[in-house]
Amino acid sequence: MPFHSKTTTRGYLWQEQLQVDNGLLNNGCFLDALGVVPHVFLLFSTFPILFIGWGSQSSKVHIHHSTWLHFPGHNFRWLLTIVLLFVLVCEIAEGIVSDGFNQSRHLHLYMPAGLGILAAITSIVYYHNIETSNFPKLLIALLIYWTLAFITKTIKFVKYDDHGIGLRELRFCITGLLALLYGLLLGVEVNVILRRRYMWFPCPTEVKPPDDLQDLGVRFLQPFVNLLSKSTYWWMNTFITSAHKRPIDLKTIGKLPISMRALTNFQRLRKAFDAQAEKGPVPLKGSRWIWLALRQAFGRPLVLSITFRFIADLLGFVGPLCISGIVHHISSDNHSVKLLGVHFISSEAFLANAYVLAVLLFLALLLQRTFLQASYYVAIETGIKLRAAIQTKIYHKIMRLCTSNMSMGDMTTAQICSLVARDTNHLMWFFFLCPNLWAMPVQIVMGVLLLYSLLGVSALIGATVIVVLAPLQYFVATRLSRAQKSTLEHTGERLKKTNELLRGIKLLKLYAWEHIFRSSVEETRRQELRNLRTFALYTSLSIFMNAAVPIAAVLTIFAVHVHMHSATDFDLSPAVAFGSLSLFHILVTPLFLLSSVLHSTVKALIVNGYFTWTQGCPTLTNIDIKVPFGQLTMIVGQEGCGKSSLLLAALGEMHKISGNITWNSILTACVFRKRGSVAYASQRPWLLNATVEENILFDMVPNEKRYKEVIEVCQLQPDIDTLPQGDQTVIGERGIILSGGQRQRISVARALYQQTNVVFLDDPFSALDIHLSDHLMHEGILKLLRQEKRTVVLVTHKLQYLPHADWIIAMRDGTVQTQGTLKDIQCAEPELFEQWRTLMNRQDKNTTELKRKSFRRPMYSTDTLATEDEDEESSTSTDEDSLRAELRHRTTIPWSSFATYLRAAGLLLLPLLVLSQLSKHSLMVAIDFWLAHWTSRVIACCCAVLLSQDCEFSHSSYLQVFCGLCALGIVLCLVTSLAVEWTGLRVSRELHCSLLRTIVLAPMRLFETTPLGNILNRFSADTNTIDQHIPVTLECLSRSTLLCVSAVGVISYVTPLFLIALLPLAVACYFIQKYFRVASRDLQQLEDSTEMPLLSHYSQTIEGLTTIRAFRHEQRFKKKLLEHTDANNISSLFLMAANRWLEVRMEYIGAFVVLIAAVASISNALCSQLSAGLVGLGLTYALMVSNYLNWIVRNLADMEVQLGCVKRVSGLIHTQPENYDGLMTPAQVPAGWPKYGEIQIKNLSVRYDSSLKPVLRHINSHIRPGQKVGICGRTGSGKSSFSLALFRMLDTIEGNRIIDGIDIAKLPLQTLRSKFSIILQDPILFSGTIRFNLDPERKATDQMLWEALEIAQLMPVVKALPGGLDAMVTEGGENFSQGQRQLFCLARAFVRKSSILIMDEATASIDMATESILQKVVMTAFADRTVVTIAVSPCTSLNYTIQSYTAGVFSSGPRGPLSCRVLLQTASDFLVTLKTLISWFRCV
Repeated sequence: MPFHSKTTTRGYLWQEQLQVDNGLLNNGCFLDALGVVPHVFLLFSTFPILFIGWGSQSSKVHIHHSTWLHFPGHNFRWLLTIVLLFVLVCEIAEGIVSDGFNQSRHLHLYMPAGLGILAAITSIVYYHNIETSNFPKLLIALLIYWTLAFITKTIKFVKYDDHGIGLRELRFCITGLLALLYGLLLGVEVNVILRRRYMWFPCPTEVKPPDDLQDLGVRFLQPFVNLLSKSTYWWMNTFITSAHKRPIDLKTIGKLPISMRALTNFQRLRKAFDAQAEKGPVPLKGSRWIWLALRQAFGRPLVLSITFRFIADLLGFVGPLCISGIVHHISSDNHSVKLLGVHFISSEAFLANAYVLAVLLFLALLLQRTFLQASYYVAIETGIKLRAAIQTKIYHKIMRLCTSNMSMGDMTTAQICSLVARDTNHLMWFFFLCPNLWAMPVQIVMGVLLLYSLLGVSALIGATVIVVLAPLQYFVATRLSRAQKSTLEHTGERLKKTNELLRGIKLLKLYAWEHIFRSSVEETRRQELRNLRTFALYTSLSIFMNAAVPIAAVLTIFAVHVHMHSATDFDLSPAVAFGSLSLFHILVTPLFLLSSVLHSTVKALIVNGYFTWTQGCPTLTNIDIKVPFGQLTMIVGQEGCGKSSLLLAALGEMHKISGNITWNSILTACVFRKRGSVAYASQRPWLLNATVEENILFDMVPNEKRYKEVIEVCQLQPDIDTLPQGDQTVIGERGIILSGGQRQRISVARALYQQTNVVFLDDPFSALDIHLSDHLMHEGILKLLRQEKRTVVLVTHKLQYLPHADWIIAMRDGTVQTQGTLKDIQCAEPELFEQWRTLMNRQDKNTTELKRKSFRRPMYSTDTLATEDEDEESSTSTDEDSLRAELRHRTTIPWSSFATYLRAAGLLLLPLLVLSQLSKHSLMVAIDFWLAHWTSRVIACCCAVLLSQDCEFSHSSYLQVFCGLCALGIVLCLVTSLAVEWTGLRVSRELHCSLLRTIVLAPMRLFETTPLGNILNRFSADTNTIDQHIPVTLECLSRSTLLCVSAVGVISYVTPLFLIALLPLAVACYFIQKYFRVASRDLQQLEDSTEMPLLSHYSQTIEGLTTIRAFRHEQRFKKKLLEHTDANNISSLFLMAANRWLEVRMEYIGAFVVLIAAVASISNALCSQLSAGLVGLGLTYALMVSNYLNWIVRNLADMEVQLGCVKRVSGLIHTQPENYDGLMTPAQVPAGWPKYGEIQIKNLSVRYDSSLKPVLRHINSHIRPGQKVGICGRTGSGKSSFSLALFRMLDTIEGNRIIDGIDIAKLPLQTLRSKFSIILQDPILFSGTIRFNLDPERKATDQMLWEALEIAQLMPVVKALPGGLDAMVTEGGENFSQGQRQLFCLARAFVRKSSILIMDEATASIDMATESILQKVVMTAFADRTVVTIAVSPCTSLNYTIQSYTAGVFSSGPRGPLSCRVLLQTASDFLVTLKTLISWFRCV
């Protein structure tokens, strides 16, 4: 095939193929054959080496990942190779198209390019194995290959130029590009060799793998893999498929790479903040400096994400242009020019070929989707890094937070957890959507310009419609943000009330107030639902506008286009119509994201208000004290006098207005930073959600001897023996599985175990009985701590211990009343000393050391413990079967939960939802079919006119039908969006109402066996998912599914051959979604499960802030936070990578769908079997399939996880409620019952649950009207169970409880409980006014309330508060001391004035002076009423024994584990029984 000189006639035909008259280099066949030589060389030389390299990889490099990419120019090489492959594909296409004009086939036009593709793929695989195996000497093969390829292509390019072939011919351009690419690849190879001194250099540069690749725990490999694996997430294949075999856990996903860890990003953010601070003073308000710091720290990857998004958006416009070109040129002839014996085609002619456009569309889709997913990945990864940095910064801020802010309600735990959980996520998602802020204007402008090129002025009018509706879209978005913000406020208030209801559910049931608090929660829920209704309305409008705006714009454009042209104009061709339609589908994206971006922006701006916290100023005045070194100092005083505040001030926890604090004789200006570690046990025990041992050791070095000694001192061994795993039992959040006394002793044990010089104990005896208190005092404080000569500061109400004190500080009204030794105070304050002596004499001073054996009721039944071994054996044998069953369960969709959700929607909304969705999508397909029919008729009439045939055609009839269909489609869009949101609202209302009703009526056993956090999560996270997430997911899933079915149906109708190719694609989709759904669900659950410990760590830190800072363990807790944050972030990153893995594959399958549909449509059209309008219709639908496939699988996975919330809520709803009904109606109960307060117990046996053993057996007792009865006994002996039995809180086995002649089993439960009063050991106050806490029923007058406060010694305190009775009580009553809270509970009982009062260890947390006053008040204010007092201390119960001559002791006896002995019946028995009681308490 000879080349001829420039003077040769251009139309010269082929001569004999072997003619070489003008030299070999002027022969086309020879040049093409010469270009094959480098490819053949590489293929034959590298195949053996590839296998050798793979086999030797592990022996050369000591890393576990084959991802060590260390050669210079790695990414540039991959980019050049990808571009090279694209150019070679173009060369093949150009050769095939050119060869189509020849009378015979000429393989040399495209066969060398085919070998070039094979060689390019081989080169990159060969290079990858050399790099990961670290065999640089083998680069010699690539160096030779690039050199030969560059030379051969350069020769060919020069010869083309010599023969007059220029830029107009596509083959000339392709040859030049190939020469350039081979030259650049040669340069990359030389650069690697020279920089690393490889091959012929004697001493190559040594390189070391990064630390991450040497760490076996790092399994997130996205930053380390090659460019192809990065873009396709190929490295995730093994991870995704393995999830189908075994559930994913934290061990599976491993650790984060160093660059992604929270510490690394926190340091980056801190440097950015420091840099901003150096530029000028940091403003107290305003967010600009924060955004500048964020931009400096995380701006670069965001710019990269924006760049990728720009490229993806520009490539996205290739699709509509290719569709327009295919439809336009489907019947056009391609032209070529015959130069020097071979056909050369121009670029214009090449791009006019329909098959070329189909391949180009396929490649453009692949690249567009790849860049789009890369943009998403970089943005989300940056957002996750930002979230970790901000969460860490917030935690560091918490460590410097003044505790007065918490106690005064300035900053609550819920607010901080909300800041960490919600607002940081808003910032993360804002970073994810940030590239859209830059991409949307470009998309809109480009779309309008391309529409103008297709439709002219009418496109501008259509764009005007979009611009006019944009402010309305913005209005809807802003209203949506406001509605959600308002909804969040009401949600927070509802959760606050629900939390208080759950925490105080025992008190509410005992007082029959559960319906009052339920009504309060329901009222808040109604306000929340009103806001949710507004939110749903604007969400519906947003969905409606996103669907309706493109329809309205298309309708406007076509109507104007037809109107502006003559009635018989044929300008509206299928190419124009469906090209425009595809462009409008692209414009839907920025319109849809507008509201989301604005919404996220508003949320992100909220975060900035929380970076500065104010400091409160609790007041202690005229404090001038000293604490002697190595001695015992006691701080005493009445409730609320400032004892605990004095300890906090010494620890630096209070804002110091003036004065100084001296530690170890070193005057420091900042106590918080200079003092040493202090072993501190707070008044309210603070425990970690960890094992008993970990709580006691508190990160100290284990010392078995000391550990056992501390356990013995605190009498914890009997309690540990009852736990299922002993001291390795996890005690739950706030020690939920332990009693109050057990929590207190573990807190004290922690302080005793520490080797600090100073020990602060804040009222450690408040929750302990007299035996435990004396044992802890003598063995722990007086013996253990004194032997070690440690400085001990003890706050206590137990005045009997004052003689043991080396130094005493008496507090009163926030100041020091007196201080000194007991003898000093006796001389200086004789009246105070006499008062103390009187109170001290009330306690038996001769109580000796107690060798105590605990008979506490086990927290786990003996039946359960006995069967543990059997369960373990059976579980071992069925472990594999359980795993298989679990794996099967993980692969199935929870249809039962979906049915529960739909049933809650009702019979009206559900059919409306289904019918509206089906009607809407059927109508959308009808609109597009009508458009195809319309434009096809235009083409048919155009052809008839060209053939001089008569053709009567008018646009008006077609336009009228088109307008009607579009109008009906817009209406159905509105109906569908409203139906989805209103269905979600109804389901939310029904499920929450049922859940709240069930919880309020549930027996106490549910709350004793179910962690409070689990129940609260049903009302918070699960309800929020049902409220706001499931409706959106359901709408998106149904829309995506119907659109995908519509698209497949349309394509199959247009080209039936597509069904043949659909089968393998459907199989691929099935397996991809099957593996993805399992992995996605596991990762979502793992993300949620790792978020809970993170939030729990924040709440634990806030609650124990004083203890943490006292022990100087800030760094340990900061390190723990980093571990929790990294665990949550690695879950988020894997979930995000799994989503990208899915989307890339679905997008690629969608690209294949487009390619197959295009090729089949073109082939049918060329055979005159298909109209151009249907070709455009099929391709338009095919272009959207990938998006639909993505959203189907994603939303299906999301729906599975979200339906888990429905399943959990539904499971709780089916809880069996208490029996509130009785044989008598409330009207049948006598008025004023019980009038006398006579209680008769006959052979009573009760249990906590039908599956448990009795806690009281055969109890008989008779309490006469007005008696004051004391019930005493050790912990777990059944005292509190006796009181609960009177309220029917326990399951009755047999016996009767008769009060004033009526068996209480016949009474309605609400009526029964409303007639009694009870004071529990743990004081419970609710947020609200003091008036509300005393009288939620609003039955008492102000005079009655003040009288109750006066009786409880609280009148001066309340009068001093602003508002008096209307003064606010913060959450949990944190603005009052522990003792004051108990006094409020006493006042609450006095307000009711029932004839029967039960006091369940009500004086455990108050000082002895106040207790003495209260006992006198009970004897006077309740002189004519029956009072049952439960106490572990004989002093309290004996006081009532003297008055009433009746006492009961619960203990182990011949009648069973728990029985009752009535000791007193007459006054003459008193002295004998008094001795019996004291003897019993000493010996039992």
